Amino acid sequence: MKKSLIVGVVAGAVSLFGIAWAAAPVLAAQALIRAAKAGDEDKIERLVDFPSLRDSLKSELNAELLARMNRDPRMADSGLSGLGMMLAPMILSGAVDTLVTPEAVARMVNTAEAPDPTRRPPPEPAGDEADGDDIHQAWGYRSLNEFAVTLTDRDQPDDHLALILERRGLFDWKLAAVDLETAPAA
Repeated sequence: MKKSLIVGVVAGAVSLFGIAWAAAPVLAAQALIRAAKAGDEDKIERLVDFPSLRDSLKSELNAELLARMNRDPRMADSGLSGLGMMLAPMILSGAVDTLVTPEAVARMVNTAEAPDPTRRPPPEPAGDEADGDDIHQAWGYRSLNEFAVTLTDRDQPDDHLALILERRGLFDWKLAAVDLETAPAA
């Protein structure tokens, strides 16, 4: 009787550990979304690995900018296109370092759009437009240490922004990357 009680307690403890371990990124993502909607910059600061997020955003935006430049026929005909392609990543890097703040993270979560230093920021939506209700969320693991929340604005269903949370210890997760090309999970 005593042995079966011990086995039951151990099995229960292992089950609770597994549930908590699997639910941790969902709870972290929900906390990030609540903080973004509330404009709680201190909480956002604690939930985001800003150096990793900035590096990820630089990589994503550089790839997008270079693709835009390659598609632009005016750039292909210009003798300065090579210089532009060399300088663009440096300029973009400085802009991303300046633009990626807790406020920008809140805007990403609420609008499903990454900050884009190549265009002017849109005016702040007023009242009901700022509540993020038009944003569809798809949640899922990418690996044991990566969890994605893919955001899609219902008005722009072809544009997706995946917020990538990475494991930092057993139960701690932080927003560490973005993926601009991810299709939403089914």
